[in-house]
Amino acid sequence: MRELRTWGAAHPRAVDIGLALVVQAAMTMPFVVPRGPELEPATWPAYGLTTLTVVPLVWRRRAPMTVLLAILATSALYKLAVEGPGQPLPYTGLVSVYTIAVLAAPWQRLVTAALMVVAVPASVWLNTQSVRELTFSLFVFGAAYVFGRLTDARQRAQRVEAEQAAARERARIAREMHDILSHAVSLMVVQAEAGPVAVRAAPERAEAAFEAISATGREAMVQLRQMLGLLREGGETAAPREPQPDLVDLPALLERVRAGGLTVGYATEGGVRALPAATGASVYRIVQEALTNVVKHARARAVDVRLAHADGVLRITVTDDGRGPQGGPGGHGLVGIRERAAAHGGTAETGAGPGGRGFEVRVLLPVGEEKE
Repeated sequence: MRELRTWGAAHPRAVDIGLALVVQAAMTMPFVVPRGPELEPATWPAYGLTTLTVVPLVWRRRAPMTVLLAILATSALYKLAVEGPGQPLPYTGLVSVYTIAVLAAPWQRLVTAALMVVAVPASVWLNTQSVRELTFSLFVFGAAYVFGRLTDARQRAQRVEAEQAAARERARIAREMHDILSHAVSLMVVQAEAGPVAVRAAPERAEAAFEAISATGREAMVQLRQMLGLLREGGETAAPREPQPDLVDLPALLERVRAGGLTVGYATEGGVRALPAATGASVYRIVQEALTNVVKHARARAVDVRLAHADGVLRITVTDDGRGPQGGPGGHGLVGIRERAAAHGGTAETGAGPGGRGFEVRVLLPVGEEKE
């Protein structure tokens, strides 16, 4: 059904032609079924005028009010000028009223309501002059209008939902790119600043620093290509997409930070186990951004990363021995950590480390219990 709706949205004219053919088939039935001698004859002129009533539906989206007026005119001509079979339902009028309720401006809907108040009783008077028919006709036209308004409301809600989803995706990609670039550039700057000193004092350390700069840059390029691949459109072939980083990539991340001269400790508790891809990627990015903040702002000599799994909750703690909280709500990095935690139903807190020394990031992520 979703594929059919997608195709219909891409080919509205084909849908309208198909609808007109379906309505034409329904209105043809009284002309082909056997008729008693007491009923109006099914003549070719009457059938031709019936077809003329259906044809405007092909343009119902482009000019809904004009189509309605054309249908009212041809229907009145059919009633007044020919003797032909009647229809069990006013198909063309119902489709036109529904279309106006979905697509037309408020003033056009008001004009349509006024026309129906006049046209429906006039049609009933020309046909049977029956109160029962008048009540039924008003009901079906009212139902067509209500269904049209409900369809419009549903479509509006879908558009809003699609726009919100697109905004969330843009924010997610922006957050990913911020994390990648901020982390890589911060490490490269630290390593590059340490390079000239190391060249004079310890050439072997300088070589390691430059290798770390190169490795960090390559890693950033790989991850940026992956993110840009998500945005690429058109006929150009996208670059192969690497898997999102996960828990198994944390040791390599920590090693790159160590190459910048920072002492990095890493420990796990409670048997940290494999996580869903999205959760594992978020854990990696949370640790990455916390370490980036340490490198950029903390003036720390050492940082400790701990992952603890207990009672279906993964606790992530990143603690440094730097200058501690500086006031304010924090930059984009800390906001990104909170957003990532909230996206998985978790929480994130930041503040002074144990004993009021340094800075600590504390994140709780519900990950569920391991199934036996």
